[in-house]
This record gives sequence, C-alpha cells and structure tokens, in this order.
Amino acid sequence: MSDELKKIQKDITKFHQNMANTIIPLYPGIELCYLTFSTDSFSVQHNAISHIIQINYCKAGQIMWEMKNGNRIYLNPGDFSLHTMKACTDSLLTFPSNMYQGLTIYIDLLETCGNPPELFKNSDIFKTVLAEKFCQDDRPAFLAGNEQTESIFSAFYNQPETLMLPYQKIKILELLLYLSKMEFTPQSKLAEYQFELTETIRKIHDQLLQHMEQRITIEELSRQYLINPTTLKNAFKSVYGTSLAAHIKEHRMEQAAKMLKETNKSIADIARTVGYDNQSKFTVAFKTYFKVLPKEYRKK
Repeated sequence: MSDELKKIQKDITKFHQNMANTIIPLYPGIELCYLTFSTDSFSVQHNAISHIIQINYCKAGQIMWEMKNGNRIYLNPGDFSLHTMKACTDSLLTFPSNMYQGLTIYIDLLETCGNPPELFKNSDIFKTVLAEKFCQDDRPAFLAGNEQTESIFSAFYNQPETLMLPYQKIKILELLLYLSKMEFTPQSKLAEYQFELTETIRKIHDQLLQHMEQRITIEELSRQYLINPTTLKNAFKSVYGTSLAAHIKEHRMEQAAKMLKETNKSIADIARTVGYDNQSKFTVAFKTYFKVLPKEYRKK
C-alpha cells in the first residue's frame, strides 16, 4: 500500500473512531462501516481523493449532506448514495431527526482494479460502473431504495454472528451486480431536484403501487400533484433509476408472477388486478418480461 493510501486509511479510521464505529475489511480495497449516532450535524474533513468511492445507505433517521461545491445529498430510510471522497471533503452532514443509522462501503478503485473479488476477475465494473457511470466528474449520485435494494442492504443487519461476515461479503457482490445492470446516466442525478419534489415523487410511487389495477396517466398525475409532466418524468427517473412506465410495469409483472404461484385466481382476474383489462395484452407483456407464458409459469 502506498504512503498516500496509508494516509487516506488513517483519515477514514479517525473519522469513524470519532463516531465510535469500526471499519470491517471485506475484500482488498473494499471496506464496510456501520454508522449509528445522535446529533444534529457533523463536519467532514479528509483528503480530496477521487479514486475512493463511498456507498452510503440510510437505515433509519434522515441525512442531508451539503458538499462544498454546492451539491446536496438527501437520504431517507432505504435510500443510498454514491460519491468519491473528493466530492465530500470539507462538507457538512445535517440530521433533521437528530439521529442516523446506516452503513458506508468504501471502495478503493486502485486496489480493487488490481486485485478484484474472484467474481469480477474479468470485469471492469469498478472503473466503468462505479467511476464513470455513477461518479463521473466527482459528482454525487443518490437514489431511492426499492424492494431489490432493500433486500440487499437489510441483509447487512440482524444476521447470526457466525454468518455475519459471509453475508456481508455476498451482499457487497450482489450490490455491485445490481449497480452494473441498473439504468443510470449522469444527467439523471437526483441532486438536481429539490427535496420537496423528491418527497412528492415518492408519494406518486406509493399511490401507483397501491392501485396497480388502475391505469393513471402522466397527465392525470401532473394535474393531481401540480407538477409539469416533463419534470415529473425526469424526477421519477432520477429517484428510481428508470422511467415511471418501466418501473410500474416491473412491479405489475412481479405481482402477477406472485399471484400465479400463490393463488388459484384465473389469468384474466390476475391481469385485471395488475391493470390489464385485456388478457391477451397481459399475456404478451408477461411473456416479454419472463420469457414464458403465464400458464407455463404457473406450472413450474
């Protein structure tokens, strides 16, 4: 390890020792730290390094991270963010609820590229996905959690002590695989949108999931929530990483698959439950998504 990396490591360790937290090494260049503290704000000072990336996950409480370049990160429970250590140097963390619980994953791109986990031996995931896809030009990115990300991050908690390290190592790899396939561009960073708008997008998301049997248009949502349709579409993609239509379709298909396996409802009834009045259109959509017909999926 170079003298520069040793100095960075000392800065990271000192930062977390101040908050009574411990750094856990998982792979060469990949470390994990659990964060739990009660305060209203916290200043962050360390070296401005672009090749170390932080992935932050909020489990409880809230956080607003003000970067010195004017960028801001807002995290509510379930949300996560990515940024380089250059982006967050000389920054201020504010906690609206006076408490925060979460975790931080540190990834040293120089070390991981030279000695990656076995699964990524023939992959450029660290340079291409993390550095170029999410953290280009040292800009922070933050995303709303969903069922898949929550299943990944929640597994870092409440595991038997003897199995905790294996779970941590497996879930790190699963998170990296998820990020590699996720649709995301530098133009869709959530930092461009105000916190109030983000909260409204969450309400729209919850409404759509609670009423999947209904077909609500972008125009109807924009009138209901007093948001320009284009702004609504762009903000939704920034929060959830994909378009509104694609995101809701994914939920519809997953719900339909669950009902096919767990209930005796007819395919026509299931189609209506997830928003398809026409069984034929549902069948086409289901086959496109799962590569099998609904009746074949039920027989598996």
